[in-house]
Amino acid sequence: MSSLLALLNRVGLSVFFLLLVSMIFLAWLAPGPGMKGSLFPVSWIGQYGPALIFFFYGLKLSPDDLKAGLKNWRLHVAIQATTFLVFPLFILGLRLVFGSWGNPQLWLGTFYLAALPSTVSSSVVLVSIAGGDIPLAVLNASLSSLLGILLTPLWLSLYLVHAQGALDLGPTILSLASQVLLPVAAGVVLHRFWGRWASRNKKVLKLSDQFVILMIVYCAFCESFGTHQFDGFSILSIAVLGALMLGFFLAVFLALDVTAQWTGVGRPQRIALLFCGSKKSLVQGASMSPVLFPGAGGVVLLPLMLYHALQLMAGSVMAQKMGRTGQTT
Repeated sequence: MSSLLALLNRVGLSVFFLLLVSMIFLAWLAPGPGMKGSLFPVSWIGQYGPALIFFFYGLKLSPDDLKAGLKNWRLHVAIQATTFLVFPLFILGLRLVFGSWGNPQLWLGTFYLAALPSTVSSSVVLVSIAGGDIPLAVLNASLSSLLGILLTPLWLSLYLVHAQGALDLGPTILSLASQVLLPVAAGVVLHRFWGRWASRNKKVLKLSDQFVILMIVYCAFCESFGTHQFDGFSILSIAVLGALMLGFFLAVFLALDVTAQWTGVGRPQRIALLFCGSKKSLVQGASMSPVLFPGAGGVVLLPLMLYHALQLMAGSVMAQKMGRTGQTT
């Protein structure tokens, strides 16, 4: 148990996830300060903080990392296709099968989770623990984050058009450009000047990112609790949703393992495919949610938060086993 706790701490689950859960309880106890129209400036952080996150992401993005391992294009395609095609199409298929059954906001949140890019830090850490191809993991995690800036909103627009029959994308695109695309572009341009400073201050920048995420989650759940969006949810229903998210992760992980065995790739590349292709980014999900779902509240983020926690716990156990036994099965 102690070794598992130490491993979970290495991927940032223990402290950060406990703080996220604390933000939910704080929002339940005191939703007023985080709601729109409050006299407190908390909601401003959630509104303008994502731009800061994406600026620092662009600032830390090294062109050398993106150039590494470009020759292995088949694996890149497989990882990105799983992230941005298999995940969303699977949820769309389930939505068609179940029709109007279930909570519409939970369906939206689950599809949002499916359309998000992979994580960067935890994917690379788990690939390293399992003995996988680290440069391949760095490249695909970074590439996934960049593609997600464009592909995630596109998938959401298609889903909302299908669910609601019409969607005015103009304001969303403008808001997305100002809060996501422009900050990333500015960070990339300034990388040559401030990139070394960003590398030296990774821990400080990570803490600032996490603080903004905590404020976004707090404000989102303040809106949900303040407007009684969770009144119809029981502990059992949330537990069932968590079980479904765990099943979702394990199904994708198993499918990737079968695909890797079928294609005959080497063990290090196979590990990178497994962990980069099955993970989803809470950081980008929480950062983009105020832009894509203004006023939607924490219900939309609930599937993502559950998946995030469960993917790290299950992935950590698997990575530890792979690193210890030298096997991916």
